[in-house]
Amino acid sequence: MNPILYDLTAGVATITLNRPEVMNALSGALRRALLEAIRRAESEARVIVLTGAGRAFCSGQDLADAQGFGAEVPFEQLLNEEYVPLLNAIYDCPLPTIAAVNGAAAGAGANLALAADVVIAAESASFVQAFTRIGLIPDAGGSWWLPRQIGAARAMGACLFADRITARQAESWGMIYETVPDAAFASHIAARAAHLAQGPTAAYRAVKQALRQSLSNDLPTQLALEAQLQGQVGRRQDFREGVAAFLEKRPAKFTGR
Repeated sequence: MNPILYDLTAGVATITLNRPEVMNALSGALRRALLEAIRRAESEARVIVLTGAGRAFCSGQDLADAQGFGAEVPFEQLLNEEYVPLLNAIYDCPLPTIAAVNGAAAGAGANLALAADVVIAAESASFVQAFTRIGLIPDAGGSWWLPRQIGAARAMGACLFADRITARQAESWGMIYETVPDAAFASHIAARAAHLAQGPTAAYRAVKQALRQSLSNDLPTQLALEAQLQGQVGRRQDFREGVAAFLEKRPAKFTGR
C-alpha cells in the first residue's frame, strides 16, 4: 500500500497519510513519500492540504519501524536527516498549507500538523505531546511551536504531563485556527482550500514571510519589511485586479501574476 495518497484538483493538492491500520504512524517510507509529495505539490498546486486516512491524523513515530526506531538508532541522526528536511519543507513551503486534522494527532504527528500555516481540526480530533510517556522529549518542532502558540506555562504542562488536548481546547488556547463539527469537516476543508487556491498566491507568500520574520524582528525592522513586501505585491497584476473587482463589485480573478 502506498503510504501517501496524492490528489490534485482545481489547484488543491491533497496529501493523505495512508497507513490507517497503524493510525498513520510515521515510518521511514511514509516520511520520504511525504517529502516527495510536498515537493511535487510546490511545482503544480496553489495550496496544500495535509490530512490522514481513517480515524487518525497521525500517531507519531512508528515505534515498530526497524528503520526508524530502536535502542541502537541514533536519534540525532534520524531527526536531522529525515524529520528536519520534512518539517522545513512544510514550514517553508511557498504555498499556503492546511493541516486538516481529522482525528488523533500524537507526538511527532501533532507537531507535523503544527508546522502547517493553518491547522483546522474536526471536533473529535485531539493533540497529545506523548513523548514523556516513553521517556523522550518533544521533537519534530514541538518545543518551538508550542511556547509561541500557547505560551510557556501551557506548553510546559502539555509536554510534562502528556495530557490529551481536545480540538476545542486547542482552539481556545490558540494552538490551532479553528474546530469544525465532524459532519461538516470534509466540506469545510474543501471550501477553505478552494478559497486559498483562488487567491493571490504572491500575497500569500509575502504574508507568510512577514509573519514568520516578525517572530525575531524588532518593530523598525518589521515596518521596513512590510514596506518592502507591500512594494513587491503592489506591483503585481493581482493587486490591480483586486482593486478593479472591488470597484466593480465583482469577485476578483487572481492569477498569481
